[in-house]
Parts: sequence; C-alpha cells; structure tokens
Amino acid sequence: MILASTLLVAQLGLADSHTHRAALSRIEKEVRREIVTLPYYSLFDHFAFRVDGETVTLIGKVSRPTLKSDAENVVKKIEGVEKVINQIEVLPLSPNDDRLRLALYNSIYGHSVLQTLAIRAVPPIHIIVENGNVTLEGVVANDLQKRVAGVQASSVSGVFSVTNNLNVENKS
Repeated sequence: MILASTLLVAQLGLADSHTHRAALSRIEKEVRREIVTLPYYSLFDHFAFRVDGETVTLIGKVSRPTLKSDAENVVKKIEGVEKVINQIEVLPLSPNDDRLRLALYNSIYGHSVLQTLAIRAVPPIHIIVENGNVTLEGVVANDLQKRVAGVQASSVSGVFSVTNNLNVENKS
C-alpha cells in the first residue's frame, strides 16, 4: 500500500513537472512570436529573453525607444506571465551610427554569400551599432556565412570594432 501511494505521488510529480515544462515552452514560443511581430522591429534591433516560472526577463538593444515599451506591453498580455523585467537598452541617437547601419547593411547583405538572407521579412543577421562599435547577432546557416558577415562588417569605414555573436545552425 505504501509502495503504491509512493508510485502514485511520483507519477503525479512527473506529470506536474511535464505540465510545467509544457507551459514554459508555450510561454517561450508566444514571447518569441510577439516580439518578432512587433511593428518597427528590424534587423537593427536585437531581443533576447529568459523565462523563469511566471517571470519573463527581456534583454537586448533597440534603436527606437518605443520598441522597449512595446515589447514589455505585449509580453505582459501573454497568459501565464505574471511579471516582466525589462532590461532592454535603447541605443543612443546618433547620425553617425545611422550612417553606419546603412553602410553595414549594404556591405553585409550585398555580398553574394549573404544576399539571399536579405529577402526575409526580418533578415537573420541583426546589426547593432553603438557609438561606432558593431555587434552582429542572429543565426546563420554555416560558418562561411558567419565569417563573411564579420569580414564585411569590419571593412566598413568608420567602424571601430566588430563583435561577431552570430550562431551557426549547421556546424560543419
């Protein structure tokens, strides 16, 4: 009898754990969907998030102040989210950084290895420019695309440094 009740409690615990993981997975999918469908979200912005129970922590850098508040507002409305910690940084306004963003876009997505990536609604290589320092974020298909993006970014006049944080989907 004790063994049967112990097994039942263990099974209920596993079922509860599975339900909790499924809820977290659902929240993660909804947060991701809500963020990438924000109006004005572009390849010059980068969002990331962490889900810890009913708390979602938003991180990243955005070029428009409204994106920071918009991201927080849409995530707050997701069922199962009780608290949103918004650690998104708004990039400083800078005509030089704006010029660099356009030059970087042309240099990176103008290269034959990366041209096909530019036709997506939100291209996978996000170009973050802060005071002349460039960070590349996102996911590319292979190591060649990652290297080409880094080289192309480094070749743009006026860029002080390049941090290549691109993740490779198919490591070969």
